[in-house]
Amino acid sequence: MATALDVRGLKKTYTTGGTSLEAIEQLDFSIGQGELVCIVGPSGAGKTTLLRCISGLLDATDGVVELDGAAVTEPPAGMAVVFQEYGRSLFPWLTVRQNVELPLKEKKVPRARRTELVDEALAAVGLADSASSHPWQLSGGMQQRVAIARAIAYEPSVLLMDEPFAAVDAQTRADLEDLVRELWKRLGVTVLFVTHDIDEAVYLGQRVLVLSNRPTVILEDVAIDLPDERDQLTTRSAPRFAELRAHVYELIQKAKKGERPA
Repeated sequence: MATALDVRGLKKTYTTGGTSLEAIEQLDFSIGQGELVCIVGPSGAGKTTLLRCISGLLDATDGVVELDGAAVTEPPAGMAVVFQEYGRSLFPWLTVRQNVELPLKEKKVPRARRTELVDEALAAVGLADSASSHPWQLSGGMQQRVAIARAIAYEPSVLLMDEPFAAVDAQTRADLEDLVRELWKRLGVTVLFVTHDIDEAVYLGQRVLVLSNRPTVILEDVAIDLPDERDQLTTRSAPRFAELRAHVYELIQKAKKGERPA
């Protein structure tokens, strides 16, 4: 499997008023093309800092991030990000269609192709009938679908998702989780999904990277050997799901106590 995302020796130290805070000690991992990998860790473990470094939104102190073999030094064209605060990422004065189309205009995609991509993306997330609505007219879950549509319309090779469902209710969250897995399989995109929810990480991922407490390293790269076809009821009721969830939970508790990799 070819490597889509390669992170080597990544470190991040914040310096404020002469005081240094080591947020990320050292991270090394790679994600193959078409993989869906989740990241979990205790609060304050630097999950969002890591994602911002990977996306080129934040400069690393040291180390290398490569997307499809090219070093990431600024937000790369082959990457899209879906944030937790969907309300802040959508422009309320633009319609749903205009919100999804905006990055494509900046990318200078021809108008006919833009229309095609936006139509496909809105249909994929079940919002074809809401194209003329404004974000403030939609529920939270529908707004997050708009953010997802905007990301996939961009045709990224890697999709980064930063706790994207933390602000929606449990039922909507389950629907959006299934939507992500459906889009991932259909589009063949590589997904790196950051979440604080252990069950969500185990349900979604092929692997779960468990982060230590700050300064951050990878405590364990957990292979999720559940069937490829998953659904909320059958998968979450399976004994193996419970075993994997318990294992990741135990790792998080170790991380909270400050334990480091053996």
